[in-house]
Amino acid sequence: MRNSEEAEQAPQYPIETVDKALRLLLLFRDRNQLRLTEAYVELGIGKSRAHRLLAMLVYHRFAVQDPETRVYRPGPALMEIGLTAATRMDIRALARPILEELASLTGETVHLGTLEGGEVRFLDCVESELALRVAGRVGRVLPAYATSLGKVMLAQLPTDTVLRLYPSESLAPVTPHTIRRRSELLAELDRVRERGYAVNHDESEEGVSSVGVWVPRGGNHPPAALSVAAPTARLGEQQVVRAAELMRDRAARIH
Repeated sequence: MRNSEEAEQAPQYPIETVDKALRLLLLFRDRNQLRLTEAYVELGIGKSRAHRLLAMLVYHRFAVQDPETRVYRPGPALMEIGLTAATRMDIRALARPILEELASLTGETVHLGTLEGGEVRFLDCVESELALRVAGRVGRVLPAYATSLGKVMLAQLPTDTVLRLYPSESLAPVTPHTIRRRSELLAELDRVRERGYAVNHDESEEGVSSVGVWVPRGGNHPPAALSVAAPTARLGEQQVVRAAELMRDRAARIH
């Protein structure tokens, strides 16, 4: 039920379909999942109309539907809109000095990223000053399983959540070296949990390798991670371990 203040602020010429779609989105504000029956009861509309509205939200990635339970959950587009401003003002400002410090210590390109559904978005970067270096990827979105940033964040999720993010056994490759099977990804995530960092050797771009660590912010903060990226020839096992240690020590300072 809308209160009188909301009614007074309503537009003079409301568009009913838009109003219903926005009210449907607002239902995700108070719940983590939504069933079709809940949607049409809450909106006071027919079942078929509620289904069409939800289908449109899924199409535009504002919602995702669990293939088994058929419930709807907030999608990556909705989370992006809701979290982007806060994330970028908050974690980018907090992490920037850490990125600069790590770039200075390693001499390589350092990224900050966040998880959006099954993808990773690169939020910020400090590029290496070397002539041969990995270019910054700020603003780019890649499959999480193809990046060290993404894999280390996926490793923090329960296995059933990872299965929902990737409902098919087959994973689309980005390069010939990308993990192509979900079962291989799950095994890799177990290794990430054991050693505390993720690696990417030519999986998102040939000739480029990286190592990623989790940013343990806690609370309701969006997931985040740091990575050091370098030409593959410069990121051997010794350099990977050193970069992971440097990042772990500093990631804990990002609150």
